[in-house]
Amino acid sequence: MCHEQGTCATSRSDAGGVIFLVGVYPLMMFLWPSGWRWQPHQPEYEQMILGVYATLGVFLLIASRRPAEHRSLIAFTAWSSLVHAGIMTVQALANAGEHGHLLGDVPALIIVGIALIALAPPKPLRQ
Repeated sequence: MCHEQGTCATSRSDAGGVIFLVGVYPLMMFLWPSGWRWQPHQPEYEQMILGVYATLGVFLLIASRRPAEHRSLIAFTAWSSLVHAGIMTVQALANAGEHGHLLGDVPALIIVGIALIALAPPKPLRQ
């Protein structure tokens, strides 16, 4: 339950930041590669996507301290996660060897996107 303005967004941005910063790497590399890694193995792509998500994680952690001031970053993370999930869904459905993504990173991205949208801080009132 959220009591103070921005408390829900703060905790969700913290969680999203930590997941992006330290969660994607072990899921992609060790814990569940079939749900998080595309085939054939593409180290260049993996390094790039891990770098992008780690950077996003750092900025989400910063944004979580004052979510109302960082609404655009939180909104970008939410909507880009949903778009990413949509594109991956189409690609995974088109390639039987990639169906694991439908149970791995696709739902994870949808959950992150919906949670960040649902718990985003309200727009500040214009004065």
